[in-house]
Amino acid sequence: MIVDDEPSIRTSLEGVLEDEGFKVVCASDGHEALETMEEEMPDLVLLDIWMPGIDGIETLKRMRELHPALQVIMISGHGTIETAVNATKLGAFDFIEKPLSLEKTLVTIQNALNFHRLRDENIILRQKAKGKHKITGESLVIRQLRETIERVAPTQATVLIFGENGTGKELVARAIHHLSSRNTRPLVEVNCAAIPEDLIESELFGHEKGAFTGANERRRGRFDLANNGTLFLDEIGDMSLKTQAKILRILEEQRFERVGGSKTIQVDVRIIAATNKDLKREIDEGWFREDLYYRLNVIPVFVPPLRERTEDIPLLLEDFLVEFAQEGKSTRKIFAEEVIPVLQNHPWPGNVRELKNFVERLAILVPEEVIELRHIPASFHQCFEEVSPSAAMEQDNFKTAKVLFEKDYLRKKLEEHDWNISKTAGAIGIERSHLHRKLKAYGVSSEKSKE
Repeated sequence: MIVDDEPSIRTSLEGVLEDEGFKVVCASDGHEALETMEEEMPDLVLLDIWMPGIDGIETLKRMRELHPALQVIMISGHGTIETAVNATKLGAFDFIEKPLSLEKTLVTIQNALNFHRLRDENIILRQKAKGKHKITGESLVIRQLRETIERVAPTQATVLIFGENGTGKELVARAIHHLSSRNTRPLVEVNCAAIPEDLIESELFGHEKGAFTGANERRRGRFDLANNGTLFLDEIGDMSLKTQAKILRILEEQRFERVGGSKTIQVDVRIIAATNKDLKREIDEGWFREDLYYRLNVIPVFVPPLRERTEDIPLLLEDFLVEFAQEGKSTRKIFAEEVIPVLQNHPWPGNVRELKNFVERLAILVPEEVIELRHIPASFHQCFEEVSPSAAMEQDNFKTAKVLFEKDYLRKKLEEHDWNISKTAGAIGIERSHLHRKLKAYGVSSEKSKE
């Protein structure tokens, strides 16, 4: 939109901009501009300052009140630095003096539109990023996990996340950082199991030029990069005792020296650590420092395995299918209703990560829109309504053996109590709703169990 009381300027600018491919609307004063905006909202406004009626500055104020994101370029033949500064404070993108240079005007317009586009893209990316921190599920354990995250995140406390591989410990760490006061600063991640022992100190603390062979320049470490933000130490249980001692010192003093350097660097870093190991057993066996464990374990957070929240599987399936479709990995697909119980009965030793990989494979390989039972591997159809204790003992995988044992145990206890769920739950010491979920997840179903 061109807003100027001089017809010659409106006409010349309109012609040039239309030649450049823009759609142009014009207004001769502030009132007309505001009325036109009610019918046709422009992406950018060229606004003269000196006009009859309400001047450009007042028009700018009203435009920004109605549309805070609107890009406005001020133009004037009587401009002063004070006027330009005032317009910028009110939200104008730039200020151009008359007589207008068409080349400068076009460059300024393109810059303003690029800024507008980048801002919109940033909003979209932030919305997508929020989705990346979402912990999917409505089971009791997941609701409790979300409540814990919401209480812990605003504090500066160190957090230690426990959970099996594939349960989503990294997702929990990201959620804590996202809800913290440090969310405008970086979240720096370190996989302690993936970095070789001889390089981990350099990765964490950085190094000076010439500190070792190949150190051709000074390099900042992860602690340095995470200053005023959050450092996520994943698989902390795989860190060597030597490095554990240095980590302990940093946690206590918040300062360190780079490898090969003598200068002490002060940092302000929040630590979130995660492990899939039993650290207390690692301490007993001499593989983990007890003092570091108690320093890290200020706020313990447990991420449950998928087999303990199988009621969340339908929601996870939907999220994964939508994600793959949005990323262009597959067309939008759905699971047939009869498939869901089969997937809920599967033990998923690899937890949510295994489930996601499985869904991605089906989304890509199944040509039909609906994923049906015939597309599911035969091994998933085993219901295990009745197994013997020896069957569990014969398993090499502990998680599978545990599932088999629990199924047989629950079935036998139900038989002992005439398939009365309330009596069985009371006898074995678990909540009735929890027993219901277990039975549904393990496929231990019978008309006798219905009250």
